[in-house]
Amino acid sequence: MSANKPQPTALNARTQSRLLEISFDDGRQFSLPFELLRVYSPSAEVKGHGPGQEVLQTGKRDVGLVGIEPVGNYAVKPIFSDEHSSGIFTWEYLYWLGDNQEVLWGDYLAKLQQAGHPGDTGRDAPMLAKSGGACGHHH
Repeated sequence: MSANKPQPTALNARTQSRLLEISFDDGRQFSLPFELLRVYSPSAEVKGHGPGQEVLQTGKRDVGLVGIEPVGNYAVKPIFSDEHSSGIFTWEYLYWLGDNQEVLWGDYLAKLQQAGHPGDTGRDAPMLAKSGGACGHHH
């Protein structure tokens, strides 16, 4: 096994703010919204069985976490309030989600937009917030 994969040192589910806080031994810390975890669940139900077969998850803005079960010492299995519990999140995958969170949100929001569900997430596009594009584009 390669020893250089970051291992988590702390994992906390904040049910009020709906964030999974995870700290790694390389010093990185991430706050992953439950919604992000839910829509990027590595389960077959979400991922489909091959590229391009992903199932767009909509209406997960208020999804909660009912529990988290450890899977060996390499992963966790979150149990979501919508009864989805088949996703096994390895430390590596959680780290990747944390590292790419903004891109993933942007991607998800774009897909919701295309599918006609733009208001379906609890998040605003982080990209828009940054570019200072608040020129009264509020519909």
